[in-house]
Amino acid sequence: MKIATILVLIVLSLVESTAAQQKPNVIIFLADDYGWADVGYRNPDFYTPNIDKLKSEGIEFTRAYVGTPTCSPSRASLLTGKEAIRLEMPRHINEGDLKSGKKYNYWPKDPIQMPSINYLPLEEVTYAERLHELGYYNMFLGKWHLGTKEYFPIYQGFDDECGVTEGGMPNNYYQPFFNDSVFKDVSPEKYLTDVLTDKAVDFILGYKKDKPFNLSLWHYAPHSPHVGRKDLIEKYKAKGWQGALAEYGAMVSAMDESLGRIRQALNDKGIEKNTIILFTSDQGSYFTNFPLRGGKTGGQTLCEGGARVPFIIYYPGITTANTICNAPIQTIDVFPTLVEIASGEPCNNQQIQGISLLPLMRGGKTAPRNLFFYRSYEDQYTAIIQGEWKLIKFRSGIKELYNIKNDTGEVSNLIFNEPKIATNLSEALTDWEKEAVPVFDMEK
Repeated sequence: MKIATILVLIVLSLVESTAAQQKPNVIIFLADDYGWADVGYRNPDFYTPNIDKLKSEGIEFTRAYVGTPTCSPSRASLLTGKEAIRLEMPRHINEGDLKSGKKYNYWPKDPIQMPSINYLPLEEVTYAERLHELGYYNMFLGKWHLGTKEYFPIYQGFDDECGVTEGGMPNNYYQPFFNDSVFKDVSPEKYLTDVLTDKAVDFILGYKKDKPFNLSLWHYAPHSPHVGRKDLIEKYKAKGWQGALAEYGAMVSAMDESLGRIRQALNDKGIEKNTIILFTSDQGSYFTNFPLRGGKTGGQTLCEGGARVPFIIYYPGITTANTICNAPIQTIDVFPTLVEIASGEPCNNQQIQGISLLPLMRGGKTAPRNLFFYRSYEDQYTAIIQGEWKLIKFRSGIKELYNIKNDTGEVSNLIFNEPKIATNLSEALTDWEKEAVPVFDMEK
């Protein structure tokens, strides 16, 4: 081979490598059962300086929702861009059902005994798989909760994984964390949130590949058991908080520290200006979500307190600092957003329901759309949001209508005051149910 040809090949290789590096790295920071209101900039009783700083430097979507606010379906939607009910997953995966060998699980108090799948099928395409195709290296850390080991992240597009278990929660946030061998050799003084953060920091500082990375850090915290980091609990007890609530506050602050350490690692590595950070939660808090109504439990999970989550994106050079976006969005929008960022082209996947948020991140608009919700645990089971209006349906036939713009706490049910709006939303929701809710294979 001639020297000139060799030089051309080297130059082309360098150009390709540089182009790959110019694509932004992506960090998906997912909290578990973390309420929309539990951030310092909304409630100063919570000490979250790093989350507050991220918000002040990026764009906050104040009306971000989870279509099926519960652990497993929320994660499945985030990964695939699909409404969870279309994945046959209206509920979380019970750890006790995993070893049964059955396709579906059932909930004793579910009025219609709807089946819910026990894993995310491998044929579903995740954002990790699409990013891999677009030249990314994908690392997963933390809580998965989408099936047994044969359905783990490394079989869903991730190049490596750490801290993954089959269950949905740890035994404790101090040792022993889990029943299996995950982190078994970690010091008993170490806190689980910090262990995962250590792994994330090590990954960032040690990353040497000539391609951008996606780091999905899905914390177990602040999900129960509510065990706060010992040095942080007193900070909340000093406010008069007691018991599990004080523990929860300490868990939130430890998670906030995790975000700060990760951002410091990006600075130390010199890649902070070429890394996107997306911060969100899989559903609302177990505790009060005031001023929002409802939460993780209590039969009102599709109310704002259960379905609305914190959602902040920091994209240097694209997002304007301290921007607020009030457009209703859902976490299904993460998939197409990442694909558009990584490819430089709109995501035209007709199999997903999410849309790219990039126009909103740039200060533009997206077309008006309906957001749909569905879960199958109790009487309350489905809802629709259209602009400022929200309609909630119950198996028993009850319907509730709220103007979320004027009544964020869902105090005034306007179902009889606004019959035309109620009828239009009810019909749209019924049409969606007919199209989206699958006819299940009822064999257990």
